Amino acid sequence: MKKQMIIPVVFLGLLVGFVVASEEKYAVKVPGGLAFSEFRGYEGWQAIGVSRSEKAIAVILGNPAMIGAYRAGIPADGKPVPDGAMMAKVHWAAVKSETEPGNPFVPGGLGNVDFMVKDSKRFADSGGWGYAVFEYDEAPGKFRPGDLNSQPPQANDAKCGFACHTLVKDKDYVFTEYKKR
Repeated sequence: MKKQMIIPVVFLGLLVGFVVASEEKYAVKVPGGLAFSEFRGYEGWQAIGVSRSEKAIAVILGNPAMIGAYRAGIPADGKPVPDGAMMAKVHWAAVKSETEPGNPFVPGGLGNVDFMVKDSKRFADSGGWGYAVFEYDEAPGKFRPGDLNSQPPQANDAKCGFACHTLVKDKDYVFTEYKKR
């Protein structure tokens, strides 16, 4: 094969590999629950907030409907979030940077992605919200549904997050506040 042909062929192979890997995550579904594909494009959603524990750093993202609700004062005002609003929470391992000034904690390896979607008809028995957790397995580079071995354990249905979120029932089951920017 000529040199001029090798570079485009290698590039095409890498591109196909990336597309296939990217599409595989959209085929994953929580048994009896939500599909990853329902949240296609979450990577480009606006940031709502961040959180950090000793072990993880997370960014909470919202689709345009969720951002619109926050800007309208919902759910802080006690009004329900509109159907169609979605949130994603992406968790990474918290690692201490040895190169940045002050040695802050920064995102390390991807841990999992949590999703919430407001659909008051579909999820009437869980406060109008559907939940899902997808764990990331770095070795094969694939997502899988959260299960009873996950932290916290997941029951593999769209209500897996409902028990914890009842703590904020007065804010339509949403923990994350939308802070001034």
